[in-house]
Amino acid sequence: MAIRNSAGRRNMTVQKRKTFVLCTVCVVMLLLLGVRVGYLMILRSEYYTELATQLHERERDIKAARGRIIDSTGTVLADNKTVCTISVIHSQLEEPERVIDMLCEELGLSEEYVRKRVEKYSARERIKSNVDKETGDRIRNHDMAGVKVDEDYKRYYPYDDLASKVLGFTGGDNQGIIGLEVTYEEYLTGRKGQILTLTDAKGIELDGMGERRKEPEAGKDLYVSIDVNVQRYAMQLAKQAYETKQAAGVSIIVMNVNNGEILAMVDVPEFHLNDPYTLIDEFQVQTDATETKQESTQDLLNQMWRNGCINDTYEPGSTFKIITAAAGLESGAVRLEDNFSCPGFIIVDDRRIRCHKIAGHGAEDFTHAVMNSCNPVFITVGLRIGVERYYEYFTQFGLKRRTGIDLPGEAGTIVHQKDKIGEVELATMSFGQSFQITPIRLMTTVAGLINGGNLVTPHFGVKAVSPDGTSVDEFVYPVSEGIVSSGTTEKLRYVLEQVVENGGGKNGYVEGFRVGGKTATSQTLPRGNGRYIASFLGFAPADDPKVMAIAIIDTPQGTYYGGQIAAPVVRQLFENILPYLEEIGYQ
Repeated sequence: MAIRNSAGRRNMTVQKRKTFVLCTVCVVMLLLLGVRVGYLMILRSEYYTELATQLHERERDIKAARGRIIDSTGTVLADNKTVCTISVIHSQLEEPERVIDMLCEELGLSEEYVRKRVEKYSARERIKSNVDKETGDRIRNHDMAGVKVDEDYKRYYPYDDLASKVLGFTGGDNQGIIGLEVTYEEYLTGRKGQILTLTDAKGIELDGMGERRKEPEAGKDLYVSIDVNVQRYAMQLAKQAYETKQAAGVSIIVMNVNNGEILAMVDVPEFHLNDPYTLIDEFQVQTDATETKQESTQDLLNQMWRNGCINDTYEPGSTFKIITAAAGLESGAVRLEDNFSCPGFIIVDDRRIRCHKIAGHGAEDFTHAVMNSCNPVFITVGLRIGVERYYEYFTQFGLKRRTGIDLPGEAGTIVHQKDKIGEVELATMSFGQSFQITPIRLMTTVAGLINGGNLVTPHFGVKAVSPDGTSVDEFVYPVSEGIVSSGTTEKLRYVLEQVVENGGGKNGYVEGFRVGGKTATSQTLPRGNGRYIASFLGFAPADDPKVMAIAIIDTPQGTYYGGQIAAPVVRQLFENILPYLEEIGYQ
């Protein structure tokens, strides 16, 4: 009996201990739960309130105004136009049939298209974007439940095709596609805003709850070096040459010799910036196969948008003799007064290379050889320099690398490897054949040779400025100094002025101004196909250059010599822009 009582007491003691432990655990858990609830309700209340709100909020983006592109005169070249996006919220529609009829009528869309979207179960279904504001206002005034009209922005180009391949354009999301619109995307694009609307569990907006707005932040304005007056006149001359010579294309670039700022860049035919996906007449194509048509249309669009000034290479021909002359003078391989004799050809290895003047130029010094654009003399100078040194100058003058211009898709120079250059290759290179460069690369190198030896970076961007003017990003570009001596620069300026005064570039002469320059007439590959590229590169004033221009006419019909058809284009350009630039004090 005593044993049973003792065992009972032990059992009761164990039970009490279990009960105590259980109570203790419960109390601790309740305390921890209380602490956790207190933490969530007090310290984290804002966070979870925000999460709860988000579950019942519908977001609608508000597009930010894209920064404008503004030229050096303050003229706006790329702007924004207010447009509307029309959407429907299925859960809020009260009269879907009336909505379908109204949207078909106002937007000019098919019933099948609109019905498919109106009847779709989605939080928000977009019907059409980039609707003009007048139409958007009419739709809003119908005041139909479930129909939403949001205002946003569409890119607008006041001058349509002016500088189209430079400015570029934007897509449906307002992001840059080509040109400066792409290069300066990070500055031009703004930050989207939002409209937040409270809804119930079914996604229906709650009456009387209003909405919250996060205002968009506009992008920065991009100020560029283009001068709209110079650009328009260059465009006019390029179109005129394109039409009268029935050419495949015409390019004109105008650049500040000393800092690389580009005042104008034209590559005709240009396209319509406000309708960039419609092929212009020159690129129209007809095909029966739908898939082939789609593929070929995209290829043609890419060609239409292509900027030949920077995206394409060509054999420069005699304008490249400026580089050979600079290398010869800098290396001491030739002096301006050195005498030569041109019989109309020169034999290099087993190759007979003729001069453009079949009868030859006879006795001439180097100055007159440049004025006459004499191939045998330039070949002789190139051979005197030698492959090793010539290739070094090719590199020193920046010709093997891209210019770094602030436009996408710049092509690189196509040239033989040094160990593949023999005397024949060196001979043809010396007068601008057997390699290819872009027009902007040629122009930039020549600018460095005549401005005292500073190889500048060609560019358009000057600065980006916030709408309120509080933030300004000034753009700085690399300069490589000392690519030639000042003595070589002075000799080049002199001899190139003689080319225009008394030589093959006389059609580039401008009354009242000192102009230097060089003509070129180069064959396109394959040789003997009857296709030529005529060009003229000129600068002024010849003794203190400030501005340079190049005109390139691709595959002109009839007369195709650079001195006869390209030099007059630059002359007319200079006749108009040089007095204008003097008037505005252009430096």
